[in-house]
Amino acid sequence: MSRFVRASKYRHVFGTPNKKEQCYDNLKISRSAWDTNLVKVNSMFISVNMEAGGGGAFAVIPHANTGKNEVPLYVGHSGAVLDTDFNPFNDHIVASGAEDSKVMVWQIPEGGPTANIETPLLTLSGHGRKVGHVLFHPTADNVLLSASADFTVKIWDISTGQQRSELANVHADLIQGLTWNYQGNLIATTCKDKKLRVFDVRTGAVVAETSGHQGIKGSRVEWMGSLDKFVTTGFSRSSERQLYVWDFANVTEPLKSETVDTASGLLIPKYDGDTNMLYVAGKGDGNIRYYEWVEDDKGLYPLSEYKSSDPLRGLGFLPKRACAINECEVARIYKVHPTMVEPISMKVPRKSDTFQADIFPDTEGPEAALTADEFFSGKDAKPKLISLENGFVPAASAVAFVTTAPAGGSPAVGSPARSGARTPVMSEKEIQDTLTALRKENDELKAQVTSKDIRIRQLEAQVEQLKVASP
Repeated sequence: MSRFVRASKYRHVFGTPNKKEQCYDNLKISRSAWDTNLVKVNSMFISVNMEAGGGGAFAVIPHANTGKNEVPLYVGHSGAVLDTDFNPFNDHIVASGAEDSKVMVWQIPEGGPTANIETPLLTLSGHGRKVGHVLFHPTADNVLLSASADFTVKIWDISTGQQRSELANVHADLIQGLTWNYQGNLIATTCKDKKLRVFDVRTGAVVAETSGHQGIKGSRVEWMGSLDKFVTTGFSRSSERQLYVWDFANVTEPLKSETVDTASGLLIPKYDGDTNMLYVAGKGDGNIRYYEWVEDDKGLYPLSEYKSSDPLRGLGFLPKRACAINECEVARIYKVHPTMVEPISMKVPRKSDTFQADIFPDTEGPEAALTADEFFSGKDAKPKLISLENGFVPAASAVAFVTTAPAGGSPAVGSPARSGARTPVMSEKEIQDTLTALRKENDELKAQVTSKDIRIRQLEAQVEQLKVASP
């Protein structure tokens, strides 16, 4: 056995939990069975899916508001909130998807909310079933992705409230995981039909497809930073937890495959492109594993584990630019407990107080590389990077968000009035009441169409079974 120990700057990375008074405690965190991380984090706030009677809710909490708090909620959804995401280029904008099949975009007041907020800036209606994933674009401003249990993925321009692209009639079952690539011109998805797919976002074309993990449980996917590679987690047929690394140039077989263990919780992957570290945590586990990716024959090297006796329900990661650079903090993980969110600081042990340029390369900044129109016109760009040598301070004042969509809803689609026709003057309340009634009717019709479509698929399957059974 070789005594050689591979040199690595991250071999001794260790995790430090916070005291309870430095955690976010006394939270009624959602008990929804939907597979979600439950928490998202940006430079100023954390967002947590919450339990609420009579509808869906989530909380946005400033980083400084630790301890036991009665937090105000965003309560506009009529069904449980399943996922949220912050706009990477505006810390005061957050999107949510819920069981009511709607996507909502919300403004965060300066300093965080002080009372419940019921009215979103924008409601995006178009999905026929619950929306389980929302994800902002990594380089283009105001571009939002949503994925639903109606097996579709929609790409929205939230500055206009319009759907600009759709991936439909491809997934045969629930979409379980999805991720943007580094430039945001591709997305990879994992699906309950056990397929791994990569799409061109603008055209909706499938540019790569292969068989993924073959177990019946869930699967996740995470793009590996600027590399043309992505990692998936899932289960084998014998319920072993697996980790695969794929090369986008050839998805016929995994570039690297590893059997982790035989526990039952879904593995959550998170890749840090600045350090080439891969964090892997299982739902229900207390420990968080971390690896280093190196471009050699072996590829994936285990580093260590953060160990805890408290099982986790979900994870969120602070953007690198907001980490404590002077303490050599390379990541801050937000671990979800049943009633609490706990920050865990991952640090590289170094004695020097000077800026460590070797572990803190230029990282993704708060400025978009493209506008939404530039992106949908076909332009690509890499994220704009910033140096952390002098630290980073997020803008305390809320950046103005401008949308041409009607407040609280997607723009109505209809034909223009006839030339010379006189439009009756309506009060603002009458307009809102009419709009609400039309939206309700529209949603009911969509639900009926979706229900009939599902029934048609069931009948077609029964017909095929009868054909096979008949002599």
